[in-house]
Amino acid sequence: MQRSDFAARVESLVSSIPHGRVMTYGQLAALCGNPQAARVVGGIAHFGDSNLPWHRVVNKRGGMASGYPGGKSAHAKHLQSEGVSISSDYEIKEMETALWQPKNNL
Repeated sequence: MQRSDFAARVESLVSSIPHGRVMTYGQLAALCGNPQAARVVGGIAHFGDSNLPWHRVVNKRGGMASGYPGGKSAHAKHLQSEGVSISSDYEIKEMETALWQPKNNL
């Protein structure tokens, strides 16, 4: 199956998210040219290259993905290992600080 240009752009952006920072599914979708495609980004995360730092992708509230391998707690632990503070309800405590905005679109 051939990978779409959209998927390639998403994966390129995900690969560039710095250690200890995050992006949202919607943010990735918008930066890749389709702001309405947050769920498509989720599908790319689920079925895409498992070597990419998908743990750095969260929902718009900074919430962990239940579909992450090992569930929300594993997602949270992965981010915590990078210094991201996570609340007891599996959301990033300081989303404004953790959210990464690339300086230029890749």
